[in-house]
Parts: sequence; C-alpha cells; structure tokens
Amino acid sequence: MDLLHMVRGCTFDDFLFTPQYGLLARRDPDGVDLSTRFTEHLTIQRPLISANMDTVTRAAMAVVLAEEGGIGVIDRGFRAGDIQPQVTEVAAVKRTQHGIITDPHTISGEQRLGDAIRLMEQTGVGTLAVVDSEGKLTGLVTERDLRFVSSEGFVCERMTPLDRLVVHTGLISFADAEQVMTQRKIKKLPLVNQDGTLLGIITARDLLKHTQHPFATRDSGGRLCVGAAVGATGDYLERAAEVIRAGADVIVVDIAHGHSRVMENAIEGLRKRFGAIELVAGNVATAEGARFLLERGVNAIKVGIGPGGGCATRLTTNFGMPQVEALVQCRIAVGDQIPLIADGGVKRDGSIAAALMFGGDSVMLGSAFAGTEETPGEVVLKSVLEPESQKLVKVPFKVFRGMASISAVRDRLDLEEANQRELEAIGAEGIEVSVPARGSARTVVHDMLKHLCSAISYSGAQSLPELRRKFWSNPEKYVVKLTQPSRVESFQR
Repeated sequence: MDLLHMVRGCTFDDFLFTPQYGLLARRDPDGVDLSTRFTEHLTIQRPLISANMDTVTRAAMAVVLAEEGGIGVIDRGFRAGDIQPQVTEVAAVKRTQHGIITDPHTISGEQRLGDAIRLMEQTGVGTLAVVDSEGKLTGLVTERDLRFVSSEGFVCERMTPLDRLVVHTGLISFADAEQVMTQRKIKKLPLVNQDGTLLGIITARDLLKHTQHPFATRDSGGRLCVGAAVGATGDYLERAAEVIRAGADVIVVDIAHGHSRVMENAIEGLRKRFGAIELVAGNVATAEGARFLLERGVNAIKVGIGPGGGCATRLTTNFGMPQVEALVQCRIAVGDQIPLIADGGVKRDGSIAAALMFGGDSVMLGSAFAGTEETPGEVVLKSVLEPESQKLVKVPFKVFRGMASISAVRDRLDLEEANQRELEAIGAEGIEVSVPARGSARTVVHDMLKHLCSAISYSGAQSLPELRRKFWSNPEKYVVKLTQPSRVESFQR
C-alpha cells in the first residue's frame, strides 16, 4: 500500500486502526516501554513534550513533564527582549532536584548572618555550604540555624562546623549515599576532594525524588532536563548563550516557517557558536522542508504548519498541510536518521497514538495542558450561565493563546526587533481564548499514558517502539480510512 497516497489531505480524525491480537498482559505505564528519542542524542521515557508557549510552559510545567518522563520547552515570549526571565525559568528547573548538587550556594564564615538570610531568600534554598577563601568546606548553615538570632552575628558562630559533619571524600553512588544517610541519620552529605575543597552535596530530598520519579528525564548530573526556545532573528544567539549557561539541555529554534532562508541562517549561526548542542528546528510540513533541516545538521525536526489549537495560520493564509500527511511525508523523507516531533492537531488522547504511528517520535502538546495549575497566568472568575438551573455561576478561567496571536507578538516586539508598523504589516496568525481552569498537568499526563498503553495493547504490540515498527512494516494491516458517518460514530459523543 502506498501510505503517502492513502493519507493525502488527511488528519487524525480521518482514520481508525484495526485491532490486533493483544499480547500485553497489563496496560500499566510503569510496565510498558514508552521510550523514544526526543532529539538525536536525548532519549526520553515518555513521548510527551509541553509546547514552548507563554501560556503553557514555564518552570512549573517543565518540572512536571520532566518528572513524568517527558520534557518541557520554556518559551521565549517575554517582554521587550528581556533574556533574564527565560534564564530564570530554565535555572529553576535545573535546580529543582539533583543527583549531586555540583554548584551549591556557598557563603564565607566571616560574612554576617543577614547575608546568609538574604542569599537563602534570593535562591530559595534552605542550606548554604560555608567555605573559606580557597573553596575548602568549613561547615553548613541552615534555615534552622538562623531562626531567632540577630542578623548582625557571623555565619561561623551559627554554622555546624566541619568536625561535626558527616563528609565523604570523592564521588559516591546514590545507593551508597542513601546507605550512609540511613546509618548516620543525616539529610545532607557533603562531598569534598582530597584537599578538602567542596565537590558537591547530596540531599535526602533529591534521593527521594529519584525514587518517586523513576522515569524522569535527567541529565548526567541527576538534574531534570529542560529545553529552551529561541527565535531565528534578533537576540537569538545571545538568548541561546544565556539559556545554555543556565543549563538548558536542548535549544529549540521555533518559527512559523522553518523551511526558509531565515532558519538556514539561524542554524548556521547557532552551530558556529555552540557546536554540538542538541538543536531542534521547525516548523515544517513537507518532505522538502524536513530534508532541508536534516541537511543543515539539526538533531530533531518539529512537524506541523497550522494544526494547533492556538494557531490561525490556515485561516489567515490558506497555507498548511493536514497533520497526518505532513508526518508521513517528513518520516519518509528523513527515515530514522533524526526524530520528528509531532506539533499540533491533538484534540483527544487517541490522536497521540495516531501521531506516533504516522511518523512522530514524540508529541508536542499545548492546548491539551491549557488551564492546568502549572500553566502561567492568573485565574480569572467569569460569569457563566448554568444550562439546567439557568443561573449565573462564577467559573475560574485562564488565558490560552497561540504564539502568533496579536497579543503574543506585541509582547515580544523588541525581542524580534520589530516596530509597531511591522506588527501591523505582519498581522496575527494565532488566537487567544479563555479556557476553564482545572487540576494539575500531572493528572493529564497520567491519563494520556494510560490511554497510550491501551492503544499499544489493541495494536498487538507490547511497547511503543514495537508499535511503530509493526505499523511501518505493514501499514495496510492497521489503517482504516473513515467515511463521514464513521467519523461521527467514532468521535462524536
């Protein structure tokens, strides 16, 4: 079967998949391999990405996605070209939890207690390592040490000195660190070099986090992974430098039309300056666009022109590509050389499985997380007419907007080196809506993973990698193209 011919002009609601003989014993995400490549060199245990939208992903959302095995991409939609707010969000994710804290906040024993209090307030940490002028550990000072004391005193007077600490020389495995902490009844284990200089700190809290989130996406130091978006003009090189310095694991070059000279110049500039950093580029929706980005050395490609819930590109320009055809075109074009990220068009959990089968290695989600606790923005109460009682009730809402909406573009005018006249010329290719506020994104992720495991079971596979192999080896066995009545029967409830 010619799959590309089969999916011409089609999107997720145009297909069902034929159920196969099930082999999966339990549809439990903890026992099913859902691993996939996010980029060429970064594997994630869950194929879910939170979109780089200013009403979706900041530190809180990125932490949840990374803890649950996916990854979040911090948006670049901050006001007036200010890089620091995005850097702060990236740094917050990287400092949320660690394996070994290799860069703990430090203070000198000769400094005032007031200095220690201010540093704790600024950084949000409860423990400071006390070091001398040569970087050698002399003690630890905690929030408890600073309670009910004058800020005029000195740190050395309130700290727990080195001779009363349990300290380990050199690196140590997490299992051995846990054993030491259990035996010695301590919550923090400082690590030092042979000469006594501070190497890092392991905390019981971080070890517990590793146990609670076994599928979390972590870097080599045990910190949660996070991506950061940059543009292709303006301050993109400076922004990339700062977020990489803050610990970003992946740079996402995100513009509406990735198959362009602007993108080509941006990739060249980023590669020249930052070398082998994991680089995602997009968006594209054609075989030519995918090959274009592959040939320029990116590590993953974002696929999707206009399918997103906050995007109006197809309405305002009439250009785009139905998402299933876009995915199949791009997958055939690049093969398995680099991963594809299916960006947009997912309006129900079943579309996640479809996106992964038709060519996506992972799925980027925006509107699916809209209104959750972790999304940025204030909750606003709006009056809504209750159908049954015909009474007005106050319902909490949050704003969700596409990054090409008029308000989002205006908020980053300086960042894109645009003026008001240019804004008027560009026009809006996104929408802004109010969505009901709801619970945690963590619950949304858990439901998605359960439904993905059910899809794997119906497919006759036992893992996500096997599902994708089975589908592409014989798509005719699975694909059922729907008529209008069968779409109604399948998706309208």
